[in-house]
Amino acid sequence: MAIITIYQGASGSGEELADAVAQSLGYGCVGRELLIQTSLKYGISQAKLNQIVEAGPSWWERFVQNLQPYRIALTASLCEIIEAEGHRGLVYHGHIGHELLPNFNHVLKVLLTAPLETRIEQVRERQNLKSTAARRYVEEIDKARSRRLQAMFGADWRDSSRFDMVVNLQRMSIHAAKHLIVEAARLPEYQSNPATQQAFADFTLASRVHAALVMSADFSQSSFDIKATDGSVDVTGALPTWLAEDRVVEKIKQIPGVKNVRADFVNAPDMIFGE
Repeated sequence: MAIITIYQGASGSGEELADAVAQSLGYGCVGRELLIQTSLKYGISQAKLNQIVEAGPSWWERFVQNLQPYRIALTASLCEIIEAEGHRGLVYHGHIGHELLPNFNHVLKVLLTAPLETRIEQVRERQNLKSTAARRYVEEIDKARSRRLQAMFGADWRDSSRFDMVVNLQRMSIHAAKHLIVEAARLPEYQSNPATQQAFADFTLASRVHAALVMSADFSQSSFDIKATDGSVDVTGALPTWLAEDRVVEKIKQIPGVKNVRADFVNAPDMIFGE
């Protein structure tokens, strides 16, 4: 069983390829729509999530808020989606999935690419645009996605070292690309085992706890570092002087999967938190 993330640029083959790979492997297949829907439970509005996941360049010029809480919530949401699939495996197609997950052995990250002119032609045909408009669309989308990933993860989507596999669709058919990805996913290097399954379960629980805290208005002026081990949660960080440690611990205990909590906080002057 593997988890496969497929990132595509401004073309149109990512969802089709993801579906084909998932069918061949018997995996589930999801995209950003389910990620957004799952993330709503953490109190982010759908409009805000749409902006974060698929915003145009003009919006990013105006956006000045801290994106870390949203990144944490999106990570927890993707983990929950994967967890819901059990041991079936999952293919995720979208623009940030590869950055939300650490490099677990059973995570295969795929970048779909093609020369700029090929991508422009794909967009021109798909959207019935003139060549000039299609070129402007591709260039603007590339810039917007670069700004988004840089703001959220400090990463550039064009950095091929952040992926396990780069598939050039200029000369390769969807069928050939599917075969390549399926065979890679079946390699021993990308199979899960009890150790990787436990590591992912710990990461999922820690992400859910972290998301619940950072997205809560009660704790918005605090900072947290979360680790989980087989249901035991260790939380450290800094709290404003008016916030009692017990409130944070009680919040964590309410999260499904948490067996016990060990907390070690320091109180920081209110001015550090912007008061």
